[in-house]
Amino acid sequence: MSDPVFEGVYGPYSIDANDRREVLGYRLALTATAVGQVGLLLQWRLLGPELLWPWMLLMATGLGLALRWIHIYVRPLHRALQLFWLMGCLGGLGLAVAAGPSQMLPALAGQPLWVLAIGPFFAALAGIGFKEFFCFRRLEAIGVTLLLPLALLGHLTGLLSGPLSTALLAIESGLLLVLCLRKFPMPAAADVGDKSVFVHLQAERDLLTASGVTP
Repeated sequence: MSDPVFEGVYGPYSIDANDRREVLGYRLALTATAVGQVGLLLQWRLLGPELLWPWMLLMATGLGLALRWIHIYVRPLHRALQLFWLMGCLGGLGLAVAAGPSQMLPALAGQPLWVLAIGPFFAALAGIGFKEFFCFRRLEAIGVTLLLPLALLGHLTGLLSGPLSTALLAIESGLLLVLCLRKFPMPAAADVGDKSVFVHLQAERDLLTASGVTP
């Protein structure tokens, strides 16, 4: 069966097997991020802060892969989200070295300035939430976008208590999981978007490169 053809702004395009693999990878990776966050908060609540690092590793890997496969028209924005992810991961590594893997969250709770180190990671996640809301108008996506910075900035500034910030993060993690699960029944074309725009922008970049201009 041939790939379906769609009419885009810059001409017809089709969604091929590679597109479908990337979309599935994006959805699975984002779901892994959500599962990691839910698991981390549940284990911290029920069992304490020890051995939470596997959940953190799952979140870091999931978000990194999601940002690898996400379809965003504007390349600088895409690169900025990837940079935020990297900065946040390095900040988390610094927190692990300073406090020890089993004391990362207690250190974060006791010293809010660590939010500045790990904050870019969650800024990247909030960026995905905004992209999902902008494209699909899902209420859970805007919840992710707003609750993440509210919880972290509230903790950083002291305007929100620790339990309230944690509660906001718990709600956000649940909304993120709902967002991910609702994406799987959607056709791959929804996540790819107007592929003709990608092709057009790539042609422009190739033209600039051929002309000796760095895009």
